[in-house]
Amino acid sequence: MATGKGVAAPPLWPVEARLAALLPDLLVFRKPRGSEHELATAQGVLLGVHVTGFTALMDRFSLSCKSEHDMDTLAHIFSYYISDIVEHVLCFGGDILNITGNVLLALWTVEQNQLSDIITLVAKCSLEIQEKFGIYHTREGQDLQLKIGLSAGRISQVIVGDEQRQYLLVTGRDVDGVQLAQRLAQANEIVLSWNCWKLCEQYMFEVEIMREDEAVKLRDMRIIDPFDFDEHFYKCLDYLPHYRTSADILRTALELDPDSALEQTLRKHIMKNLLKKEAALYISTVIEKGGGQLSRIFMSETGCMFLCVFGLPGDKKPDECAHALESSFSIFSFCWENLAETKLVSISITSGPVFCGMVGAVARHEYTVIGPKVSLVARMITAYPGLVSCDEVTYLRSMLPAYNFKKLPEKMMKNISNPGKMYEYLGHRRCIMFGKRHLARERNKNHSLLDREKELEAFRMAQQGSLHQKKGQAVLYEGEKGCGKSQLLAEINFLAQKEGHRVLPLKLKEADSKQCFYAIQTLMAIFFEIDMCPAYYRQERLHKQLHGMVEEPLHCLFNDLFFVKFPLSFKVSHMDDLTRQKKVKACFFQVLQKAMRETPLIFLIDEAQYMDAASWEFLGTLLSSVPIIMVMTLTPTFTLCGWAQHFLQSPQAIFVPISKLATTSLLRMACWELGVVSIPQELQIYLLRRCFGNPLYCEVLCQDLLSKNILLFHDLQKEEEEENSKWETLSANAMKSTMYSISPASSEDQELYVCTVKDDVNLDTVLLPPLLKEIAVNQLDQLSPGEQLLVKCAAVIGHSFHIDLLQHLLPGWGKNKLLQVLRALVDIHVLRWCSKSQDLPAEPILMPSSIEIIEQTKEERKSDAGSPLRLQEELSLPQTEVLEFGVPLLQEAAWELWPKAQQTALHLECAWFLRDLACRCGSCHGGDFVPFHRFAICSTKSSSGTSRFCSYKDTGSILTQVITDKLQLPSPQDSFQFQTKSPRSQEAFTREHCRTEEEFLDQLNRKLAQTSPEKDMLTTKPCHCKEVLKLVLSPLTQHCLVIGETTCAFYYLLEAAAASLDLSDNYMAFLYLRKASSLLGQPSAFSFFKKHKVKICQFEEATFCCLRSEVCFNMGQITLAKNLARQALRLLKRNFPWTWFGVIFQTFLEKCWRSCSLSQPPDNPSENKKKLAILQQQVQCLSLLWQLYNLEATASSRRFAYLATVMQENSAKESASEAQVVSTYVALSQFSQNMGDKEKWLHCEQMAIQKNSLCWFSREGLLATAQLMQALAYTKLCLGHLDFSIRLGFQAREICRHLKKPALENLVLSVLFRSAFLKKKFDLCVHVLESQWALISQGHDVLGLACFYSACLDLLLYGKGWLCRPFGECLHFIQHYEHSCILNSQSNVMLGVHSSLAMWFAQDSQWKLFEHHFSKARQLVKRTNASLFGSHGFVRFLECHVLMLQKIPQGVFTHTPSETPRQTLKYFKEFFSRCVTCPVYHQWVSELKASVMRYGKRESMSLTNIIRPFDTCLTRIWIEGEFLEENNSFEGNLQRFVRVADVKENKDEEEIQECIC
Repeated sequence: MATGKGVAAPPLWPVEARLAALLPDLLVFRKPRGSEHELATAQGVLLGVHVTGFTALMDRFSLSCKSEHDMDTLAHIFSYYISDIVEHVLCFGGDILNITGNVLLALWTVEQNQLSDIITLVAKCSLEIQEKFGIYHTREGQDLQLKIGLSAGRISQVIVGDEQRQYLLVTGRDVDGVQLAQRLAQANEIVLSWNCWKLCEQYMFEVEIMREDEAVKLRDMRIIDPFDFDEHFYKCLDYLPHYRTSADILRTALELDPDSALEQTLRKHIMKNLLKKEAALYISTVIEKGGGQLSRIFMSETGCMFLCVFGLPGDKKPDECAHALESSFSIFSFCWENLAETKLVSISITSGPVFCGMVGAVARHEYTVIGPKVSLVARMITAYPGLVSCDEVTYLRSMLPAYNFKKLPEKMMKNISNPGKMYEYLGHRRCIMFGKRHLARERNKNHSLLDREKELEAFRMAQQGSLHQKKGQAVLYEGEKGCGKSQLLAEINFLAQKEGHRVLPLKLKEADSKQCFYAIQTLMAIFFEIDMCPAYYRQERLHKQLHGMVEEPLHCLFNDLFFVKFPLSFKVSHMDDLTRQKKVKACFFQVLQKAMRETPLIFLIDEAQYMDAASWEFLGTLLSSVPIIMVMTLTPTFTLCGWAQHFLQSPQAIFVPISKLATTSLLRMACWELGVVSIPQELQIYLLRRCFGNPLYCEVLCQDLLSKNILLFHDLQKEEEEENSKWETLSANAMKSTMYSISPASSEDQELYVCTVKDDVNLDTVLLPPLLKEIAVNQLDQLSPGEQLLVKCAAVIGHSFHIDLLQHLLPGWGKNKLLQVLRALVDIHVLRWCSKSQDLPAEPILMPSSIEIIEQTKEERKSDAGSPLRLQEELSLPQTEVLEFGVPLLQEAAWELWPKAQQTALHLECAWFLRDLACRCGSCHGGDFVPFHRFAICSTKSSSGTSRFCSYKDTGSILTQVITDKLQLPSPQDSFQFQTKSPRSQEAFTREHCRTEEEFLDQLNRKLAQTSPEKDMLTTKPCHCKEVLKLVLSPLTQHCLVIGETTCAFYYLLEAAAASLDLSDNYMAFLYLRKASSLLGQPSAFSFFKKHKVKICQFEEATFCCLRSEVCFNMGQITLAKNLARQALRLLKRNFPWTWFGVIFQTFLEKCWRSCSLSQPPDNPSENKKKLAILQQQVQCLSLLWQLYNLEATASSRRFAYLATVMQENSAKESASEAQVVSTYVALSQFSQNMGDKEKWLHCEQMAIQKNSLCWFSREGLLATAQLMQALAYTKLCLGHLDFSIRLGFQAREICRHLKKPALENLVLSVLFRSAFLKKKFDLCVHVLESQWALISQGHDVLGLACFYSACLDLLLYGKGWLCRPFGECLHFIQHYEHSCILNSQSNVMLGVHSSLAMWFAQDSQWKLFEHHFSKARQLVKRTNASLFGSHGFVRFLECHVLMLQKIPQGVFTHTPSETPRQTLKYFKEFFSRCVTCPVYHQWVSELKASVMRYGKRESMSLTNIIRPFDTCLTRIWIEGEFLEENNSFEGNLQRFVRVADVKENKDEEEIQECIC
């Protein structure tokens, strides 16, 4: 593979000057002498410069050279070094003949009597070169030094070639002399050939005789008084007619006038890949036919060397290694057979990454190929003379049969530390058809074939057709390379042999298509079982096989076919060739027909497109006459011969295209390849984008990941996940918190693993394996130059890209040209338009929706259309302006082809373009995902750090307007229609204070309807922040990382993490934050030593801690989440205490001082916005803290949680954001309900309702309204108003769906299910659960799934036959995730889960399992609170406890201690004291308590009545609940339920019954 990079000539130069810069003056100024070979002689001085250490430097690179970037580095070192030498030679009037590898050859052409003066000039030039450039220190530690040789005398010039392509050869004794002088010279030495020494002014030089009559070493020049060298220099210029005439230009050739004839002449000497035009290479047409080019011809005293290159940019072809080997063998044979004067022919082939591009100075440069592989191939020619040799990489990539090669002995090579294994290529010899011609792939015994049921069914149908119809059947599978054709044949081979069929497998190669009858010849050799036997035994074995089937005199017909020597019979000797061929085919038909009578026969032919025409003809005849089954695979890119087309049209042939692997199957395959049960989401994206359902690509990529050691493996068999105290070690737990790609095996002995990606690895920049890159570059080179340029620019943008950004990278293209090229690429499926209908279930980020990335303000819409993203209506485009790559690997390969400097420049352009779009979508009215992020950092940074790419466009956010109004700031222009259309309506609505829930709901419905005369609020444009994250923020982080803007990358990583959390994608937020952590570097163990690699402000550090705290909370890492939230508050100047005394003191301050004296806003607007940013983060941190402490049931944790709520309330009020205040009151209401504080609960809810009227004209307010409606639905459920709760829940869900808030919607659905469940509306329960499943099944929300399966268990227990998910699935989920940190931290949910499982096992009398789950529930019951899930779980636990109390006398429990009814009643007392704010369950629990008291008095108690209290007592509470709703008396209902809660333990049975009634 090759990478291109060039020394670009100024664009104002004419064509002749640009061509002249590539050629020596010897060619530019020569006079044409005809089309025959031109031979001319002249006198001149030759200067040869050899760069030593370069081969050793390349050897160092070869150890780690895995990419073109390494080649770019190597080429940059050489080009930078050699360009100065070239310019110095040009200044002394030299003509650069060529720059090849590490050698430069220059010529001064003069008359014979001028040689001595020119030798002095060249000697002076050489001394200056050694003085200035003699030693070059590289960063890699390898010094580059110079060896210089000089020669003078007669030079012969030969022009060889034809009318289209010509080469210059410089030969002669003195050319050999300069090469000898170079070899004799050591580093930093100058050596003159003997002839040069004899022709020079010897008195002027200080020399050392090295070898008599060979060479002298030049030490210095004798400068006397001092020698006026300038005068000598100008004297020599008179001898040089083409020396420059201007001080600004180094060569006269660059000042040529336009001349079409000269242009055509010069083009003959330029390589084809530079001119992109047809050319025929005179030296070897074989190279051109094989897809290569003749790059250089070298003449030396030892012979002539040709350097040929395959795979130059624009000339990539499939199977380049195979073509290079075959071309080499053809040349090798031709030279030996046709060139009598040839004494030795040696050819060597290597494969690998090299640099191909311009090397030299601007005035004179050449297209060359350099790299470790070039040095290796030169050494191989010397080490293995007289052979066609190749390295191991060529041997493996050629995919040619092993018998075409012979391993060579290892030899030491100069400056090559580890050359590797070497092979001799023997050519494709027909006589070696026997052995190893079977299928290339073997069936995987450990894993079944994925997603190939349809293809296998076609084979089974062919079997049935052959059996019943007694006719031949053919199944032809067609698919792209790597789609699994060979694996499918291996599976068919296994199935057929298992059923007793005789299978003849054969895999063909491209070279086989050139040999007549080869496929049938080899198949019959396999049939006769002579393919693997020794040659001396072959004839005897064949004789036994033919005996009884073919007449003895006809055996000699097979001599040429199978290389045996049966005696020639009289009958056969009288046959002509045509008759013999027909007779051979007839014999084969006869043999196969007889074999079919005994055992069914199946031909398996892999890569059938390489089958020769004669074999196709034979198989077509065989198919119509013998009931044989033929299974073949084809690659669609090949054109089949006429007989093949005829075969395909046969009615007995079935054509089956092989489909791509489904996403789930591909991920399952990846897990198998890596040996894990699950892979992280970023690795899933990496594989899906590169594989496109191709199993070969998946296999190679997984092997490449393993070889590069960028994955970490974690044992899944550990009993429990432990909380981590460090953020840096969370990867494994984050992975374990996600769903498995394949189900873990049930075997306890089997070790199960998950894998994660190392923290310092960016998968987006992991280079493709060479095999896959070669495939992709081959596809790229099939495109036109314009299409290639567009694809390469799109590759820089990313997998998905917007047209306007692509247009920005191609400023010279008009819109029409861009669309024309895009449509052409779409037509050939290289690109595809993204549409809303396209979706990948397991990887939604691959398919951007048809959206406008960001809305524009009114001013932008009025401005010129040159803005970054224009409206869709202005463009005649299909559906969307977003495209994505439709061919696997192409984007990655095209990106890698860019030289590093150009790649960085393009990423910089993308970053500048996207920076103004990195904010919330137009529906959300702009703003940062981290509120006021840009204002917070811009006020502290005036340098070109983060602000370089973080410019802010205020798009009129309602949040910004409302808050800035409160702080007396000038409000921006607002484009929101609700603000501009009905201001009076808003003012009127603001004055109305909603006192009750019913009034609030009526007002809400009325205002939703009158917001717009044509449509209500919920039909406005939905949120597109998800697409902003995918198309703007995520690419921006990558662009900034590539260009080295780490500070900006950190900024956008925080934005992307905040956006992911906003979209409820916790795992992606974790990935973005992990990348941000790697930018900061490893933290120090001592805080005073802490020094980040990236300079960030204190606000960003606090935000980083806050975001990590939220991610840890969602992952169940409670302790770490607390620490990070505290750290964030400390950075935000809002400390949170650690001790109980600090809590008391801080609570007193917050209540008595902070709430009464909120600080006044500063006068500076920028400081106001910075303060708003800080307050927003404070509110978020405090909200996290009370939720974290709320998970613990201790008194200390409750005090901390209460303090956090008070501090959150004060910070929210100080922020002056009504939406923030509403959200805070909703949160305080939830907290109070969980703590059992009914007064605070209802008070906060009423405050939220009143405050909500001030803020819901914005999206932020609408979100706060949805939160409030969810809280009201929750409240009504807890109080027993089930119908009201259901109605509120459905309305809240509609707003959540519009806002695209899946986490809030999931919470609403949980409330909806519980209300419908208690109302006994089981059909509605199933509907709600299915909606919940669609919401959470594609994500990685383990907690959401736990709630879902808990609800499914309730439906299974009490749903009277209604079913959403089977019990086995629910149990399977719980068994594999119950030890995760997420579920360990959720005691409320897990109490209900384990209690429901215990009840289920009790129904089946599985008492050991009942005990197991009941004991777990007993451990959890003290850790729960009064929340809905906590109360529900407590009720389930009480059911289990009552059941256990009844079963204790029967002795069914072996591990549970006996308990008395009095001990059981203590749990009932605890329930009524704790769950006072959830009275919906009180009557149910009272019934259970009454049954326990009856049991305590030795009264009979039915098992059915205890296991099914749902049917006995809940009916009455439902009826009463409906009655309560009709009366709509909130206070009366609450008092009634409070009375039930106050029932004392010592009440007798009559009092309890009266309370129930």
